Amino acid sequence: MKTVCDYVHLNPVRAKLITSEQSLKAYRWSSYPEYLRPPSQRPAWLRVDRLFGEMQIPKDSEAGRRQFELSLEQRRGQETGQEWKELRRGWCFGDKVFRQELLAQVHEQAAGFPFGVEKRESAAEKAERIVAEQLSKLGWQEDDLRERRKGDPKKVRIARQLRAETTVTLQWIATRLHMGTGTHVASRLYHLGQK
Repeated sequence: MKTVCDYVHLNPVRAKLITSEQSLKAYRWSSYPEYLRPPSQRPAWLRVDRLFGEMQIPKDSEAGRRQFELSLEQRRGQETGQEWKELRRGWCFGDKVFRQELLAQVHEQAAGFPFGVEKRESAAEKAERIVAEQLSKLGWQEDDLRERRKGDPKKVRIARQLRAETTVTLQWIATRLHMGTGTHVASRLYHLGQK
């Protein structure tokens, strides 16, 4: 979705309908300027939550919309071949308010963990924990994952739990459980859901 939206929003740049001095929001024949408005000022039919989510923007707030604008302007710089004027390093891109909102969201999601904020699990760490727990329950070793067939029903059940409880990709699951490709995992999960 992000790729498609970037393509559409950057069309005025590729078509040279705006100058390099103009911001993207200067092109009024695009929905892009509407994304930058507060919800009360944009058309009711325009949903921004999915695109913002794809861009790791946790909230439709002033800081979130500013981050969206900054991200697209930076993407525009790539589109025209210009170097980014500023290279930011660290754990996230964005200004101070955006970082605070992102931290607040992570804090809310991590509040349920008994370890507290200091020891949050990443998706991969959580997935590894789930795999280890399931291997233990099955009495399997790592070699069993390699030796059993790709579509082993027990592997598929572990894959289903990983999809339900983590955000790791299908390819991560396929590689970790020795199930071939992410497409194969998706197919197995689909068929399991049909039963």
